[in-house]
Amino acid sequence: MNHAAVLLLPAVIVAAAQEPAPVLAQTRTPEGKAILLRLQFRKGLSVEGKALPRAFLTKAADVSGWVSFENLSPQGKRWALAALFPEDQWRQEEVRHRVGHPDVESVWTMAALFTGHGQNYDRLMVENPDLPEKLREGDVWRIPRSLLSADLGGTGKRPDRSQPEDELDDEARVAAYRGMLSFGEDGQGKYAAYRLRKGEALYSSVVIRYTDRVDPKGVNELADLIAKRSGITDVRGIQPGQVVKIPVNFLADPFQSEGSSGLAEEREVRAEVRRTVRVEAGPMLKGVRIILDAGHGGVDPGARANGLWEADFVYDITMRVRRLLEQETEAQVSSTIRYPGLGFKSREAIRTPSHAAEILTNPPFAVDGESPSAVSVHLRWVLANDLFAAFRKTQGDAQKTLFLSFHADSLHPSARGSMIYVPGAALVPSTFALGGARTGLVAEVRRSGRVTFTGREKLQGEARSRQFSEALLKALRKDSIPIHANRPIRNVIYRGHGKWVPAVIRYSTGATKALIEVANLTNEDDAANLRDPDFRERYAAAVVNAIRAYYRK
Repeated sequence: MNHAAVLLLPAVIVAAAQEPAPVLAQTRTPEGKAILLRLQFRKGLSVEGKALPRAFLTKAADVSGWVSFENLSPQGKRWALAALFPEDQWRQEEVRHRVGHPDVESVWTMAALFTGHGQNYDRLMVENPDLPEKLREGDVWRIPRSLLSADLGGTGKRPDRSQPEDELDDEARVAAYRGMLSFGEDGQGKYAAYRLRKGEALYSSVVIRYTDRVDPKGVNELADLIAKRSGITDVRGIQPGQVVKIPVNFLADPFQSEGSSGLAEEREVRAEVRRTVRVEAGPMLKGVRIILDAGHGGVDPGARANGLWEADFVYDITMRVRRLLEQETEAQVSSTIRYPGLGFKSREAIRTPSHAAEILTNPPFAVDGESPSAVSVHLRWVLANDLFAAFRKTQGDAQKTLFLSFHADSLHPSARGSMIYVPGAALVPSTFALGGARTGLVAEVRRSGRVTFTGREKLQGEARSRQFSEALLKALRKDSIPIHANRPIRNVIYRGHGKWVPAVIRYSTGATKALIEVANLTNEDDAANLRDPDFRERYAAAVVNAIRAYYRK
């Protein structure tokens, strides 16, 4: 069978973010019918459906348009790969893939096509230690049979990335991670030693787990530093059992050595969580005041990756949460932000960024770039606090106030799933006032632009927020929604050389507050989920279920 394909000129595409144009290749089916294949950046391979033989399709395949690689049968997948990559060598023990389209291909795409899952990209890099992660035309990547998907004749076994502590609650999980460390000192100073387990990587199982770094630059830089500190010359070739030395000054608070202030603060908060009794509101959430905040918006699209942008997608989830709460509960619900052209509606398809948004203060504050973006961020907590104050004045229960801010991050691609930030008590100020110079005539700033917190209120704020976060993680797990591995609940963001708590929860007077990172846009599986309206609806339902569970003793 001759699978040689003829490359066509790249199609012209218009996207929110600049991406390489897809590669189109013309080939023929075994019956001799002309057909097109399409390879898209970060989206993978698809085939024109109209002429595909039935044997090349799964039962779920829709042949009216482009058929995704996942909807091809094993025979169809093998044919499509051979047609698109005619120079590949399919041997008994391995496939040797020659990179032909480096602008469109990636290690992740290669892993998704040949192994069945993009998360295997790190294993592919280990198998090809002499090749750079940035693909070059002509490079030949070795894909051993042990990694090939079952559809392509491999073992079909996905790596077991689970560990026994994955099923523990947050406190027990962190304690288990701490128990895996031993502390020592050498000529370069004090360190915490960790012995890598099978299937673990330096980036995710050491840097992301034991430090507060999650952004790509910070993770990569610290991984290189730790590798050198540990005498590791090749981060791809680390074997199980390798001892990794983490300088103590990079450790997150829960993993600091005995006697440190960070560890003492961590233990104080954990004790407060155990002492704090939950507030009862019943399944209908009677008497609960909820403020929902969708991050970014207007001229600020937020994080971007994989053809997605943060603002519209988290706004859609927020609007779905609002609708479910209004339809199914008696909670009082408000939003901090509105897209004028859309209102409070959700959408099935989100094709382009929305360029108009307004904070719902009095008068509304347009997120139009005329004022620094920090102003619109601050106005969110000011508005929420003003609404909470009005609720308390009408004899509402101050303990039944909840503030949730929805976001999507752009982290190291090895990180996947939801992460929740709570206000770390140690980083919440005792007092703060928002200056009015750039806020115009916003009435809420005059009434609620200043906050004060006692030490007890700071502790309670973090404790109750951690309790809610645990309820949310349980709800997400129940619906099989991915959760960030290692430490999905965090009380600090570390980027560059500083750490902080996001302003929307740092200054919130709600009894419970959390910033929810729904997904990591840099991770292709997360991006695919966020693009799917069914996933966004499932996520919203899980949030509502978590709120109900939290207000139930």
